[in-house]
Amino acid sequence: MAKKPFLEGLRDGVPIGLGYFAVAFSLGIVARNAGLTPIQGFIASFFNLASAGEYALFTSMQAAASFLEIAIITLVVNARYLLMSCALAQRFDPATPMIHRFFVGFGITDEIFGITIARPGTIEPKYNYGAILIAATLWSLGTSCGIIAGNFLPARVVSALSVALYGMFLAIIIPPARKNLVIAIAVAVSFLCSYICGIIPVVKDLSAGTRTIILTVLISTIVALIKPIEEPAVPEHVEGGEE
Repeated sequence: MAKKPFLEGLRDGVPIGLGYFAVAFSLGIVARNAGLTPIQGFIASFFNLASAGEYALFTSMQAAASFLEIAIITLVVNARYLLMSCALAQRFDPATPMIHRFFVGFGITDEIFGITIARPGTIEPKYNYGAILIAATLWSLGTSCGIIAGNFLPARVVSALSVALYGMFLAIIIPPARKNLVIAIAVAVSFLCSYICGIIPVVKDLSAGTRTIILTVLISTIVALIKPIEEPAVPEHVEGGEE
């Protein structure tokens, strides 16, 4: 019975890991263009379990961004995981040691957060360890395989495979944009502002990483102030059977 949560995590992590492998393979092409070796790509992916975060990391490295720029842009792009971790922190048994909380938080991704929050009761760290083990391993291997393939495949094929990454981002952007007009407008404004900042004087001289950091923080802050997410209404307490 003690092994059951871990085995369930392994089971639920398999489809997630297979999807991660395909996405990470495309990221491996970008990592290869940034000059990373398969081992370096594996390590980078293992310690940065985020597609958008890794894309920002690899492209920033390719653009010769400073360490500070890389650190800030990675933090900004991955900031949503702080919110996910806060949500999961409320589901831990109070007696759960800090070391387990730390490792569960380390392995939080959109998909692992989804399968974890969907489980009833308190969080079982062994379940997360099982899911993280298979998902993180396939994610990291996908990046390494993408780098290896990029080193052997013709330049035209590598260029074609790089397009797959844009398809991944479209798959991330389009579904929520179709459901929420505010998100759709924010995405369109982001594209427009990114283009404008690349051509106007002074701003265009900033590195791509710095421009991305400024636009991400500025646009997300404006949208949050103009159109904050409404909290669900809390039903009033009914006393004495009165309606």
